[in-house]
Amino acid sequence: MTTTLQLSIDGMNCASCVGRADRALQQVAGVTQVSVNLASETARIAVESADAARAAMAALDQVGYPARSETRILRIETMSCASCVGRVQGALNAVPGVIEAQVNLASETAQVTFAQGALTGADLARASAAAGYPAQLAEGSAAAAEAPDRKVREASALLRRLWIALALTLPVFVMEMGGHLAPALHHWIDATIGRQMSWGLQFLLTTAVLAGPGRMFYTRGLPALWRGAPDMNSLVAVGTGAAYLYSVVATFLPGLLPEAVRAVYFEAAAVIVVLILLGRALEARAKGRTGAAIRGLMDLQAPTARRLASDGSTQEIALEDVRPGDLVLAHPGERIAVDGEVAEGRSHVDESLLTGEAAPIVKSPGDAVTGGTMNGTGSLQIRVTRTGADTTLAHIVRMVADAQGARLPIQGLVDRITLWFVPAVMAVAVLTGLAWLVFGPDPVLTHALVAGVSVLIIACPCAMGLATPTSIMVGTGRAAQMGVLFRKGDALQHLAGAEIVALDKTGTLTQGRPALTELKLAPGFARADTLARIAAVEARSEHPLAQAVLRAARIEGLDLPEIRDFDSVTGQGVQAQVDGMSVRVGSERFLADAGIDLSALTGQAAELAAQGRGVVFAAVGDRVAALMGVADPVKPASRSAIAALRARGLEVAMITGDRAETAWAIARETGIDRVIADVLPQGKVDALDQLRAEGRRVAFVGDGINDAPALAHADIGIAIGTGTDVAIESADVVLMSGDLRGVVNAVEVSARTLRNIRQNLFWAFAYNGALIPVAAGALYPAWGVLLSPALAAGAMALSSVFVLSNALRLRRIAPAMAEDGADLGTPAAAVPAPARA
Repeated sequence: MTTTLQLSIDGMNCASCVGRADRALQQVAGVTQVSVNLASETARIAVESADAARAAMAALDQVGYPARSETRILRIETMSCASCVGRVQGALNAVPGVIEAQVNLASETAQVTFAQGALTGADLARASAAAGYPAQLAEGSAAAAEAPDRKVREASALLRRLWIALALTLPVFVMEMGGHLAPALHHWIDATIGRQMSWGLQFLLTTAVLAGPGRMFYTRGLPALWRGAPDMNSLVAVGTGAAYLYSVVATFLPGLLPEAVRAVYFEAAAVIVVLILLGRALEARAKGRTGAAIRGLMDLQAPTARRLASDGSTQEIALEDVRPGDLVLAHPGERIAVDGEVAEGRSHVDESLLTGEAAPIVKSPGDAVTGGTMNGTGSLQIRVTRTGADTTLAHIVRMVADAQGARLPIQGLVDRITLWFVPAVMAVAVLTGLAWLVFGPDPVLTHALVAGVSVLIIACPCAMGLATPTSIMVGTGRAAQMGVLFRKGDALQHLAGAEIVALDKTGTLTQGRPALTELKLAPGFARADTLARIAAVEARSEHPLAQAVLRAARIEGLDLPEIRDFDSVTGQGVQAQVDGMSVRVGSERFLADAGIDLSALTGQAAELAAQGRGVVFAAVGDRVAALMGVADPVKPASRSAIAALRARGLEVAMITGDRAETAWAIARETGIDRVIADVLPQGKVDALDQLRAEGRRVAFVGDGINDAPALAHADIGIAIGTGTDVAIESADVVLMSGDLRGVVNAVEVSARTLRNIRQNLFWAFAYNGALIPVAAGALYPAWGVLLSPALAAGAMALSSVFVLSNALRLRRIAPAMAEDGADLGTPAAAVPAPARA
């Protein structure tokens, strides 16, 4: 069966583009028809399978004409275990046009990326529903934010069912088990109402339990069983149904059973429902708490803003009515409503809930402020720069929601196992019953029933499905509260395995606001005239060193001459024509390549570099004119953060374009292990490969545009949040604060979360590995112990609650670095002197 898809394509602008795209698609196996249209920038293809559609999109990407994609969030209903996750994911991935589907049991959502124009969200919802799991479309952040409230409502509904089931089950338990626990009660029941009457009452009450509070297990589990895709509900339905039907026969058709096995198990069926409802209710409450971080972030957003009119009056308006360029007022002690720039006023702003920085930051005219932060004692007028989905808070919520819905590589093995786990359990239960019938002692039928039902109930794979996503949700949520944003969920796993942390220097280790400290002039050049020429050229550059020179010229009150023919060579320097003469400013290499003789100043350059100064040369015409020493102070927390990283067993390296002497001066000051200096921006990728060639995983930390390729190329890219948007978009992890303490916190959260996932997976698999044999009767030959189905239900519920409770412990992770830079997570350790690479 073929499916026709229409793909929207980027990059086609001529007939030859159409031909290349057409040829690429024609060569894909499983693509039977191709029609590429330049005017509409689309390709219409007929494919035989979803894999063929994915291969077609990969082929287009390879020839440079990628198919556009979009991502939608589905809220999935009735998922109850890891097997459900596998089936929903398989159903979505089988839809032609779907690139990738990731299903999360903890948030009960599916994040689906698909070819734009080939499908709609409704198509995806129908595919999930056809697999037996109704779905609704939801926005990513909205779905994540409403999840805790939805889980609270679900827990309340389950608790109501639980109380009804408990009230109906208690008399059944007393009539059946009470007789075994208290012989006197047993004799009283027999004497008062008789055994058959007692069984009749148990039948009525248990029927009410199964048809009322327990009905959900049958309405969901039996259809899944008929579809050949049994889930946890199927196990419960078959297990309780077997116990119930056996008891009905023993009660109303006793002649069909030998007298020795005429017993009822109504109490087992009823108690199983009670215990599983209890587990589900506790699970729903715990799931609600796993998403509390996103709800907390959403709650930071003020619902209204106080807009300032031109006549000085203010009007309180809904946040969605605020527009860029508006002036809004932030009173003392209230939450800032928008992203913007301070137009008037001065105040301390508490940004701790977004950046993790405890100390309030002074804000004055020209400074940026972020919606969701708390204004201090001053009043601020703020010019709005971003609204709605473009705000920093909205970006943070989206990043956290994406990370929480991500699937770690470690989850792949779990998915493959759990997809077949429920059918395997049902087979084991059947074999267990047969084994008891053939080899068991009398009463064999009773023993076979008890063992088979116990295996079905105890092996529900809820804990397996919850082990990874709950830890991810809680870990990434707690990280966000500490100012660490994992843009990609798998960064959690990769960062925990990092062995080297490579750091950019300017803006990462240092404050990124260098100051001109020395100006050495070559013979024949005057200070004021030379500095003015240099500053005029540097005024066109965005480099921090250029800004330092420009600030020095302004401080000295120099008038800058006009320039023309400005040119910038990335990572090396700038040049322009000033008063008819060529002026070059930049690195030693930049001027040497232009044939400038630098020997008159190279000795002084080495002295400045040894003092940790950045060194910049300038030439006027064909002669070297000046040497500038620029100091960029190291951030106060850099040394303690590096010490904390090294104490955790990580090697710390610096990759910088500075001269080796300057770089090693900073390394000695901060305690860095290795230095790779004199690196051009494009050379940072090669430097990372040099470190990775040792067979170790490398995390790179940077903040500038020049760092974007390295951030994307590293095993884990970590962007300082005060850096550029390009660097942030290239990174796997974003630090909202501007110093390296966030790296320590990110490493700590990553390690703790991975350890928590391993604990959960061990518990989930070890639990089933140990208790399935017990439920099957492994202890009976030695001790005569056969596990009760009711106890099996309790153990099953406990396993899920344990996994969720263990994941929730991640909410208590404390920042590894104190505000003063002290390491809170590792005992003080001597940091050895850095060694030269």
